[in-house]
Amino acid sequence: MKVWPGNSYPLGATYDGAGTNFSIFSEVADRVELCLFDDQNNEMKIDLPEVTGHCWHGYFPGIEPGQRYGYRIHGPWAPEQGTRCNPAKLLLDPYAKAIDGDIIWDEAVFPYQFSAGPDVRNDADSAPFMPKCIVQQPFFDWAGDRQLQRPWHETIIYELHVKGFTALHPDVPEDLRGTYAGLAHPAAIEHLKQLGVTAVELMPVHYFVQDNHLVEQGLRNYWGYNSISYFAPHADFAADKRPGVAIAEFKQMVKAMHQAGIEVILDVVYNHTAEGNHYGPVLSFKGIDNAYYYRTMEGDQRHYMDYTGTGNSLNMRHPHVLQLIMDSLRYWILEMHVDGFRFDLAAALARELHEVHRLSAFFDIIQQDPVISQVKLIAEPWDVGEGGYQVGNFPPGWSEWNGKYRDCLRDLWRGQDETLAEFASRFTGSSDLYADDTRNPFASINFMTAHDGFTMRDLVSYNDKHNLANGEGNRDGTDDNRSWNCGAEGPTDDPEILALRARQQRNFLVTLMLSQGIPMLLAGDEFSRTQHGNNNAYCQDNEISWIDWSNLDQDLHAFTKRLIAFRHAHPAFRRRRWFQGRAIHGTNCKDIAWFTHVGKQMNDEHWDEWFAKSLAIFINGDTIPNPNTRGEPITDNSFYLIFNAHYEALEYTLPAKRWGEHWIKQLDTMHGWIDNTHAYASGSKLTVGPRSVMLLQRQV
Repeated sequence: MKVWPGNSYPLGATYDGAGTNFSIFSEVADRVELCLFDDQNNEMKIDLPEVTGHCWHGYFPGIEPGQRYGYRIHGPWAPEQGTRCNPAKLLLDPYAKAIDGDIIWDEAVFPYQFSAGPDVRNDADSAPFMPKCIVQQPFFDWAGDRQLQRPWHETIIYELHVKGFTALHPDVPEDLRGTYAGLAHPAAIEHLKQLGVTAVELMPVHYFVQDNHLVEQGLRNYWGYNSISYFAPHADFAADKRPGVAIAEFKQMVKAMHQAGIEVILDVVYNHTAEGNHYGPVLSFKGIDNAYYYRTMEGDQRHYMDYTGTGNSLNMRHPHVLQLIMDSLRYWILEMHVDGFRFDLAAALARELHEVHRLSAFFDIIQQDPVISQVKLIAEPWDVGEGGYQVGNFPPGWSEWNGKYRDCLRDLWRGQDETLAEFASRFTGSSDLYADDTRNPFASINFMTAHDGFTMRDLVSYNDKHNLANGEGNRDGTDDNRSWNCGAEGPTDDPEILALRARQQRNFLVTLMLSQGIPMLLAGDEFSRTQHGNNNAYCQDNEISWIDWSNLDQDLHAFTKRLIAFRHAHPAFRRRRWFQGRAIHGTNCKDIAWFTHVGKQMNDEHWDEWFAKSLAIFINGDTIPNPNTRGEPITDNSFYLIFNAHYEALEYTLPAKRWGEHWIKQLDTMHGWIDNTHAYASGSKLTVGPRSVMLLQRQV
């Protein structure tokens, strides 16, 4: 086959209409073979003819999209020095845009012999058991589509799983269920539009691996936090199973979402790969340049630094690793049109030596990148290593999953003592975490539940996890001491318990949607989805995890839709700037104030009362900084919210006239939304039910 020198950049396989350029980085390689496979899996090996700056490259006239390929790397095998090269192992291209097939878990895909231990090289050919990379067809008609760039403060995020969202959806054609095309179907999009969310946060869609130990148990890696390619969309989520077609199907899904006004955010896993520790398989990076791509242990490079609990951590200190991640992010923005990213275990990305460095090279490069710095960037601000809990410590320009918000709000509603002062901070955007470095309230991604843990319904239905189906003796998952089962463990027919559970779910939702910051809703929480007490359903690719559209809580669904619409209608609950706690110019009221049950402003003594479990909040809508950053301040209604986390009803007195002469009750989580115009005068007494929220709006 004819081969020309080609170019070292771009990395990966690049089709130009006449042929394909291949380029792969390996500092340790002595020789690199490109392996081409036909439809019968016959292999042709060709040496890449040139190396420039440790990038091995060649141009092949006539090679077109659809060509299946991989690499074999010739170089040193010296595990004690961190090198694990072996040309017997077919390796995936780190820059592959499409991957066909799944791993077959034969001993040949491991770098060592099982009988001899991890230091003895295994020379069995892994190609018959490996998926293959595919040369990409780069052309797609976007018809003018582009990122939506919805302002942060107008955003409501909906976390979902591509497969689980539509796998059981009765209005999606059966052959499209559980796929990108299924998510793009009008029935799926209509649910999102009616609900009122503005962005979907997709759980991992980078090509990921089905773990061997799960396959042996008849389970699957459902969540997908086991990436091995950072460019290729996971092909199992494509309705069209032809090799490489997943790219176009994913693009069509993004295009359909954008046409509906919904942004697409990807949950990305750049902190580790599916190759695991020294006992793991050799699939790509480990065989290409192990000690360059991974953090190995000083003094014994057989082993890996593990800040993620998965066996390895990517080596963010090396420029080609940083380039890989940056190229991947730009690819998904520029070529796939996604609107942002949520970075899994993002603290691991900030580790340059051992400690978490707030301004590590990774964050510096993103800040300087004119493309990546302009999309939505969300950190999961922790990892499992020492000092890895970094909530509030990410740089300006980043938003964070606010784990302190989740923990505090759960504590409040289960009646934990000494939570009011922290609740006040969390409800108003967590200025104690984000204000000092000029970040705004939308730096806080507020959530009560996420994929990892109980669903909202299970949070109020179970005290204990029920993970036996995971095959780990119920030892996996967290012992969630912030759950509260409202009177019984699991299913019940007791009407009082059911009413209390329903009310607690409304309490969670109201608190979430009326807090300053960005609310994130877990898919299905709007209509009481259950996982039957499984709080770690990572391996349950079945009805435990899939949304059951035949068993919806219609009342909760209607309540949630109206609540989200209420947030959209009132900028008082989605401010761009912090409350100041002082009088607003031209009014006789503060922008926010806190009240006791007798209608008096709270003082330090009230905050220090450890037993207090209730308070009222006045939010002034008279003048709000213009959300478009230009022009005069805008006006909204003013609101009075009463939170009673006590197990008994409390009588509340509305405050003096200067805060508002008349108030209309909008909702009460004891009953739901209230459609009447009865006005309560200042000084009126209202009974607020046990464990409930009351929302009043000042009469204009």
